[in-house]
Amino acid sequence: MGEVGKKVVASNRKARHEYEVLDTFEAGLVLKGPEVKSLREGKVGFQDAYARVEGGELWLHSLHISPYEQANRFNEDPLRPRKLLLHRQEILRLLGKVEEKGLTLVPLSIYFRRGYAKVSLALARGRKTYDKREKLKRKTQEDEARRAMDPYR
Repeated sequence: MGEVGKKVVASNRKARHEYEVLDTFEAGLVLKGPEVKSLREGKVGFQDAYARVEGGELWLHSLHISPYEQANRFNEDPLRPRKLLLHRQEILRLLGKVEEKGLTLVPLSIYFRRGYAKVSLALARGRKTYDKREKLKRKTQEDEARRAMDPYR
């Protein structure tokens, strides 16, 4: 993640808990002026955000970008669907995987690369409740083992 010219604005920390990530993609994000300024301030919420292919285009739904204070009447709807930019072949490949295997497209993070807003999308499978519990249990055991090995931490 320490790539040159990449400034992470927000991360969807809950996504890796709720979903099993199979593959990741980078997509451009089409925004209006005030949305860009609000995004640079980090005012974004991933609550229930997902991407879907509609009419041969990729759209990001339920991503909340708070209205920019100084933009007053020029602000857009905070939850409006936003277009994602990917090559047509990539969109068709994603569409095939999502329809065939019942997978979901979930945003992992939003960042700026060379001044352009980008979204890291994950092709993911939803986890069952018991899978989430198992993952938490395993992580706790690993943390305890690490602490036992290094008592001065």
